Amino acid sequence: MFLNKLCHKNILQQIKIPALSQIAISRPSSSTDSSISETVDLAYASYESTSDESCSRPPLIILHGLLGSKNNWNSMSKAIHRTTGRKVISIDARNHGDSRHSSQHTYIHMAHDVMKLLKKLDLSKVSVLGHSMGGRTAMVLSLLCSDLVSSLVVVDISPVKTSPQIYSMVSLFDAMSGVSIRSGIAMSKARKLADEQLKAIIPDINLRNFLITNLVQTNTGSYSWRVNLPALKDNFQSHISCFPNNLKGLQYCGPSLFIGGSLSDYIGKYDLPEIQEYFPLAELTFIEGAGHWVHSQKPEKFLEVVCKFLTEK
Repeated sequence: MFLNKLCHKNILQQIKIPALSQIAISRPSSSTDSSISETVDLAYASYESTSDESCSRPPLIILHGLLGSKNNWNSMSKAIHRTTGRKVISIDARNHGDSRHSSQHTYIHMAHDVMKLLKKLDLSKVSVLGHSMGGRTAMVLSLLCSDLVSSLVVVDISPVKTSPQIYSMVSLFDAMSGVSIRSGIAMSKARKLADEQLKAIIPDINLRNFLITNLVQTNTGSYSWRVNLPALKDNFQSHISCFPNNLKGLQYCGPSLFIGGSLSDYIGKYDLPEIQEYFPLAELTFIEGAGHWVHSQKPEKFLEVVCKFLTEK
């Protein structure tokens, strides 16, 4: 477990919360997962240039949402780097993308995973941007280790409210688990077959296309999902769908921007006072015409809002 001295000091001064050593960790029985401990190594992509200007401000860490990956943020990461000059590091969460799998999937675990990576990269100060699940991870990271976080951007999620729509995710886990594709066929054919099988349960083609980005072919020619569906389903109700209830009393007092989609109900216009109980300097803005996937539905406006905040803060 990694927590630097500053993080320990922040936690002890404000409230006693469980460290990872106090959380029961169930070890996977699979031999391929036997080396997984409390934190996991995270895959990441870095966007940077060699100019001195790009290194003058803290890097921006980007944390994707549930069933997403760092690849979803490729274009936006490049655009933010070009616009702000900041180094951008987009990360795969545990049980997603190219990161390691674990039977545990809580926001405390995910925040510690990020801390471990930042220590590995020798980064003592970063700005953090997170969408949905990644937004809550970003919030927990800033609350547990406020001296590490220069500024915070949270996209269409809050610590005080959960959209009823979030519970439909369980049906997505089941739909993905039910997909069956024979080995040895081309990826294009496999994607088409997956789409046909998902269509009966998921009518939204954009959502299906998003889910199918997780389809991968193994060395043996068989197909599987790169997300750890069993772990996500097991942890969804108790840990993923809700903000941790043992962080009350903690605050992150740095610059904080909450961005909501005007068509989404994941964050409401009256949520700000409760958000500010955790994040006293929080600002709340909405992007018109955007739903939950604000960054992909209104990318130009999203880029403008985020870069303005990062430049000023």
